[in-house]
Amino acid sequence: MISGRIISIDNGNKNIVDFATVYLKGTKFGGSTNREGFYHIHALPGDYTLVVSAVGYRTVEKKVSLKRGERIKMNITLVPKEQMLEEVTVVSTGVSRVKRSAFNSVAVDTKELKNSTKSLSEALAKAPGMKLRESGGVGSDMQLMLDGFSGKHVKIFIDGIPQEGVGSSFGLNNIPVNFADRIEVYKGVVPVGFGTDAIGGVVNIVTNKKRRNWFLDASYSYGSFNTHKSHVNFGQTLKNGFTYEISAFQNYSDNDYYIDADHVEQWKEDGSTVITDEMFHVKRFNDTFHNEAVIAKIGVTDKPWADRLMFGFTYSNMYKEIQTGVRQHTVFGEKHRKGHSLMPSLEYNKRNLFVKGLDIVLTANYNRNATTNVDTASYQYNWFSERKIKTNGRGEQSEQYSRADNDNWNATLTVNYRIAKAHTLTFNNVWNAFHRTNTSLLTGAEIEDEFSKDTRKNIAGLSYRFMPSEHWNLSAFGKYYHQYVSGPMATDDKGTDYVLVERTVRSAGYGAAGTYFILPELQAKLSYEKAYRLPTIEEMFGDEDLESGEVNIRPENSDNVNLNISYSKNIGKHSVYVEGGLIYRNTKDYIQRNIQDLSGGKENATYTNYGKVVTKGYNLSARYSFSKWFSIGGNFTQMDVRDMEKYQIGSTGTSTPNLTYKARMANVPYMFADSDVTFYWHGLGKKGNILTVTYDNQYLHSFCYNSEVIGTNSDEYTVPNQFSHNLSVSYSLQNGRYNVSFECHNITDENLYDNFSLQKASRAFYGKVRVYFGK
Repeated sequence: MISGRIISIDNGNKNIVDFATVYLKGTKFGGSTNREGFYHIHALPGDYTLVVSAVGYRTVEKKVSLKRGERIKMNITLVPKEQMLEEVTVVSTGVSRVKRSAFNSVAVDTKELKNSTKSLSEALAKAPGMKLRESGGVGSDMQLMLDGFSGKHVKIFIDGIPQEGVGSSFGLNNIPVNFADRIEVYKGVVPVGFGTDAIGGVVNIVTNKKRRNWFLDASYSYGSFNTHKSHVNFGQTLKNGFTYEISAFQNYSDNDYYIDADHVEQWKEDGSTVITDEMFHVKRFNDTFHNEAVIAKIGVTDKPWADRLMFGFTYSNMYKEIQTGVRQHTVFGEKHRKGHSLMPSLEYNKRNLFVKGLDIVLTANYNRNATTNVDTASYQYNWFSERKIKTNGRGEQSEQYSRADNDNWNATLTVNYRIAKAHTLTFNNVWNAFHRTNTSLLTGAEIEDEFSKDTRKNIAGLSYRFMPSEHWNLSAFGKYYHQYVSGPMATDDKGTDYVLVERTVRSAGYGAAGTYFILPELQAKLSYEKAYRLPTIEEMFGDEDLESGEVNIRPENSDNVNLNISYSKNIGKHSVYVEGGLIYRNTKDYIQRNIQDLSGGKENATYTNYGKVVTKGYNLSARYSFSKWFSIGGNFTQMDVRDMEKYQIGSTGTSTPNLTYKARMANVPYMFADSDVTFYWHGLGKKGNILTVTYDNQYLHSFCYNSEVIGTNSDEYTVPNQFSHNLSVSYSLQNGRYNVSFECHNITDENLYDNFSLQKASRAFYGKVRVYFGK
């Protein structure tokens, strides 16, 4: 018989490792540790290798020789293993460095935000260089801006799985912060492990994969504009490794906040229209949004043949009323869209597969998304919610009642092979296929479009990391990009006739990244990449409503350079963290989102390749905390995004100079900042209780949403300076079992604007209750 206890040492503290897998290699003799970390194995006499494994720890193997009638005691200490995408070291409140990574990366810890009403996108505002851009309230179109790049330039992942084409229900602004354990942000140069074609960077949502006994985390919040949000997450892992987890969330809001609107149409009794420059304080009335999602996972963990094997199924539903077009002066009163999505998935990972040092992660999912756009109103509306009969047929933008059926397949494979201590090879391959069919429902009978819209892409990458010591490491990598696109293209200006066009793109990129600890507290990172970004589904095919795609749009290619220096020091109860980063991007065939005027005073958004754009800038971040009582910090970013095309796009040779040469790119914020201060009162009322008070703010410098040099320096084309303030108070009882919080957003009721001067929500109040049961 062999027995003993399994413990771990985390940050100098000894912890029991319960439900660890302990077995004799190559035999059926084995079991799991109990709640106290003890194990017992009975086996025949002989020479064996004892194997101990647990999620989050490095596997340990020990030689052991058993003799008849002998009882051996063997205690083993496990060491936490590196995360899949490098070690994360927490610094102060919420923000940390992905420490050993040579790439410019940070992590946002969501643990302290779980009692707030924040979404994942709002939590990301803590990261240096990150700016959240929204076109309205709950459920509105959202873009993340990272170091001067926004929208499709920044790729979103959940646990390393790309989220392109999953539908708006899984937009980061619609997922509660409780969904994630942390959020990793990779800026500019991206590790091969993601296998992506991002230029601006990558945001990776990391969920909790630790082995847990039964747990339940549930919350509900209510606030201004009749906003309801709820989330529940429960599951467990049994002694035999069987694991299940179910997570569900919903959002609902009327979004009926007040805005300031000018150029408002008013109608006289004789039917004539009057438009004045007067500013009106009006209430939004066609902006209700709700979404619901359920994610179920079932599988096994800590098996000799799999560290984790999980099968998942996700269902989501969405309904969204469309209040405005791409500019605020366009108002709709009945236009809306709805949709649902079904997504089965598979996740498998195993460390030391076949041989020691060989790790594999495999994921696959299929997403069936159906979105219906409805625009059949016989009335025209203004900002007073008044209406009049349309004289030119139905439809507020353009008459449609259509369904887009989207089929999206994704598969990822990541293989790491550790060659001795200092050398690691990583191979990653991401394969994606997308198919869309459009069906008109206007006549009652379903009429499918003649041509479907298809794309297939494959991105393969190979990297080598050399890590001779804890003080420095270096990575070099190469990537291969392949994309096939097929879709309809109009042969006339009116879009009445289409032909099917096909194209294939092949490109290769490369890069290197290194980090060096100048002092134990002072770290420098430098990285370069020749990167390509393949056009996304929206850029090629649009959204079948307010955005038009361009099938022949070309990939972007860019030379990216990042330099980052960070300093972290703990002195007694004091903790200080400071970092600064320099960014350079030289982008060719830059894909720009523009506004296109349509007949009847309407507009839509289009995408086009825009010559050459150069981005230069920097961001600064600092944070100080005193023991467990106080924390203060903030971020400042300035990005200079310039049009560097000397001659007008589409002109021949040097015949037509570009009037916007060296001007700032339109609709791109270039200076913004945020800061926060938090006070903690531990033991208020009873030991284990915590009162938390947080004040935070966001500043945005004014910027032009049209070209700054072609007669658009007037206030009419400028998003003004904005400085908003928020306050939150939360009280946690019994070590986090029961929680209640209260928040006020935009305390001073500042007018907040974003994309093409769309106004965001006014002052709002929210309350939230949350309970957590389990270890």
